[in-house]
Amino acid sequence: MKPLKEFIIQFVGLKIGKHHFEHKIEQAFFDHFEYEEFNNVAIDIEVELEKKSTLLELHFKASGFVNVNCDLTNEPYDQTIENEFELVVKFGDEYNDEYIDILIIPHGTYEINIAQYIYELIVLAVPAKRVHPGVEDGTLNSDILEKLEQLSPKLNEEKEEEEDIDPRWNTLKKLLTDKK
Repeated sequence: MKPLKEFIIQFVGLKIGKHHFEHKIEQAFFDHFEYEEFNNVAIDIEVELEKKSTLLELHFKASGFVNVNCDLTNEPYDQTIENEFELVVKFGDEYNDEYIDILIIPHGTYEINIAQYIYELIVLAVPAKRVHPGVEDGTLNSDILEKLEQLSPKLNEEKEEEEDIDPRWNTLKKLLTDKK
């Protein structure tokens, strides 16, 4: 897998201070990572690199949308994405990325690839449970929703069945609740 060239920042020629980089992320970016959860992507990434004499500070900010399928209805919808991430790049004897927000790169390195950090920033911004907004407000009409409604347990029917039970069973049920 060859690196995405537009996400490599050559910091060696930059002056000490703040530098801004902007990227537009589309579906091709995720195709490179072989990530197939998104149908479509339109995200703006702003990277602010602050170069200091002994380290680099990177501030990532993502905003836009990803088109995903709803976990309940499998209907595609646009999920809004907003996320930020701070990364500190230090120089050391060898490469070390064990820490979440600290990257240690060898002395003499002149560039850094930020594609993996952008990928993780976007993927982690998507909620674990993806629910179509039409499901939440009741405006989505879907065959799957209708089928779920038909197959869902009815609370009123269960209460009626409990009332028809022989009263002797209720005294036995008390034995189970008394143990708690």
